[in-house]
Amino acid sequence: MSGLIALLDDVASIAKVAASSIDDVIGQAAKAGSKAAGAVIDDAAVTPKYVQGFEASRELPIIWRITKGSLRNKLVFLLPAGLLLANFAPWLIPPLLMLGGAYLCFEGAEKVAHALGLSDGHADYPGEAETIEDPAHLEEKKAAGAIKTDFILSAEIMTIALAAIPPSNFWMEAATLAAVAIMITVAVYGSVALIVKMDDIGLVMSKKGRLGLTRSLGRGIVKGMPGFLKLLTIVGTAAMLWVGGSIILHGAKEMGFSLPYDTIHDIAVWVAHLVPATIEGATEWLATAAMDGVLGLVIGLLLIPVGEKIITPLWRGIFHRDVQAA
Repeated sequence: MSGLIALLDDVASIAKVAASSIDDVIGQAAKAGSKAAGAVIDDAAVTPKYVQGFEASRELPIIWRITKGSLRNKLVFLLPAGLLLANFAPWLIPPLLMLGGAYLCFEGAEKVAHALGLSDGHADYPGEAETIEDPAHLEEKKAAGAIKTDFILSAEIMTIALAAIPPSNFWMEAATLAAVAIMITVAVYGSVALIVKMDDIGLVMSKKGRLGLTRSLGRGIVKGMPGFLKLLTIVGTAAMLWVGGSIILHGAKEMGFSLPYDTIHDIAVWVAHLVPATIEGATEWLATAAMDGVLGLVIGLLLIPVGEKIITPLWRGIFHRDVQAA
């Protein structure tokens, strides 16, 4: 009897340790995922465009297809690569983060420049608009394009998350990264699915709602969605510039060049001292984010010629060669 009690006690102890480990993994994943806010918001803002122009019945299947591709990107390719970096070449993480931050700055600045009429943005290759494709092939092409774009954003998300995870053993890092990958993918594409179908939900409410308030709310949703999508794009752009600038500053500091980071920090602290003590913390954060965003915009604007004249043509030459030749 005493042996059985001892065994049960051991099982209970193991269960407590396992539960504690799961809590640690989820907690670390939540903190690490929050560091990737800019890339996450941009992912949610960018993806809805890939289902535009398709029948309503095909929207969710396309999103599900992109979701599976995103999970494959993160779990099959990026997670092992991230663990190899963390364990065998940790010195590569800061420059890779800075490279990803520069990409976010470029994307954000390009959107700003395009809105101001200073850039054509990611214009499609010549003649694409005239290419006539059947719906199935077009769906395949759009989903593949979304998954390629997701790979870049997912790489940034996973690298940021990896840098934010406290030092631990291999399996804890692997479990935390896997949790980050799943949580962020579900959050992003669940939000995308909801955003894409909100106008349909609003239309149903406006036509079939039993109460006048329900019908009015449905009409409001339908009318408000275009504005909401524009707002989401603006927020996503601002987040990209802020997070991109912040990543570059932190990376430069880790590599021994701390002057820009320290200067912005000192200015933010000075600004925070000008306001009541109750809002000092929020003011310091806002001042830091604003200056990081301005820095990100400047860096992104400087990168636009490189991206549009060198990288984008090279990318199109690789992935659209067959279409251009047709």
